[in-house]
Parts: sequence; C-alpha cells; structure tokens
Amino acid sequence: MNKIFRKQQLTPYEADYAQWCAEQGALLREGRLSDLDRENLAEEIESLGRSDKREIANRLGTLLLHLLKWQFQAEKRKAGWLLTIREQRHQISKLIDESPSLKTYPRKQLASEFEFARLKAVDETGLPEAGFPVDCPYQIADVLNRDFFPGVPWLPDQLIRD
Repeated sequence: MNKIFRKQQLTPYEADYAQWCAEQGALLREGRLSDLDRENLAEEIESLGRSDKREIANRLGTLLLHLLKWQFQAEKRKAGWLLTIREQRHQISKLIDESPSLKTYPRKQLASEFEFARLKAVDETGLPEAGFPVDCPYQIADVLNRDFFPGVPWLPDQLIRD
C-alpha cells in the first residue's frame, strides 16, 4: 500500500469501508494523526465494544432457549441441544476472557434475554406459554456453568442423535 496519502486522496468512509479502514490504519502507524478521519474512527472503535455486547446477548439468548428446551422437553433432548449449550457457554467465556470489563454484562442481560428466549421456547416446543416461568429460574452463575443442566438428570446415551 502506498504509505503517502494526501488528505484529498483518502477514501471516504461511505465509499469503501475496507479501503477506509486500511488507510486509517496506515495513517495511525505513520503517526499522521491530523490526517485521520477522527469522527468516523472514534465511532468505529466505540462500535467494537457494542459488537461484543451484542454477541454476548445473542449467545446468552440462544443458551437460555436451549436450557428451557432441555428442562421442559426432557424426553426430546438432542445431542444438538447439548452441543449448542456447550458452544454458547464456551463462546461467552472467550468473549469475557478477551474483554474482562464485560464480565457483569451477561447478568445485566439475563432478564431481557430470558423474556425473548421464553417466547421462542413456546414457539419451538409447542408447549403452552403458561408452562414456562415468567422470570428466569436460573442464576447467571448456573447458566454459564459448564456442568449445569436444568431438569431431570440425564445420561449421554439418553440423547436423541440428530
């Protein structure tokens, strides 16, 4: 990449995002702070944190949905549900390891994500809405605990293979 950029030659943020990112990175490395697109660059950096929060919330919602199905449809437990539960816990843990400041974020999102996961569980299971708790019956420590599985105990050979 040409390391000499003139301000008028820089790619506008709206025109080509990938090229804009490459140019902004090069300008930072060269110490050409006055040539940076500071407003858009600041917005992008702030959005990185929001992206991790969205990912944690999405994964938490998926995890809660599968915990509900696991608990309330014990006779239909599938290997895929187990894998999804484990995957979501693992990925949430990785995100928190990479950004320790987000450690309390799953707890803050638990009620909100449970509310939607409950509705999705009703739709996916066909069970009556009244059969599911209105408030999250799980503590966040349990939700994220790799050994926690709600409902009746299970053995791996009891799972329906997908």
